[in-house]
Amino acid sequence: MATELPPIPPKRYFTIGEVSELCGVKSYVLRYWEQEFSQLKPMKRRGNRRYYQHHEVQLIRRIRELLYDEGFTISGARNRLSEPDAPPPAVAPAPAAPAAVVRPAFTLTPPPSSAVPAAPLAWPELRRELLALRAELDQALGPIDA
Repeated sequence: MATELPPIPPKRYFTIGEVSELCGVKSYVLRYWEQEFSQLKPMKRRGNRRYYQHHEVQLIRRIRELLYDEGFTISGARNRLSEPDAPPPAVAPAPAAPAAVVRPAFTLTPPPSSAVPAAPLAWPELRRELLALRAELDQALGPIDA
């Protein structure tokens, strides 16, 4: 999901709308992240309007990268950002190794199109179909504990 973000213009302050566009994150998400990440403290003026500085925009991009691209949870991203040896927000981390592909031990094949009834099933027929599917799943996965 690594999307190319626009360059950060050389401005001193950015509104929440500008930061939203620069970081590819909705404004309500930015307000939520302010509650979750203590490092993120935009200046507030006139009617509680938020003004972000350049370093905060970089921090938001790093948070976005940790959450969206690297798959961290919010608490995991918070911990990563608070680590003393964590790279600064402007430094991109080394690319991660590709994840191993996990394949199921079995494959489910859909029934042939002729097996799908054209008309909706009545309740007893539907129940029989579901019980048959459950039996197939029990055989493939093991019994389901109810």
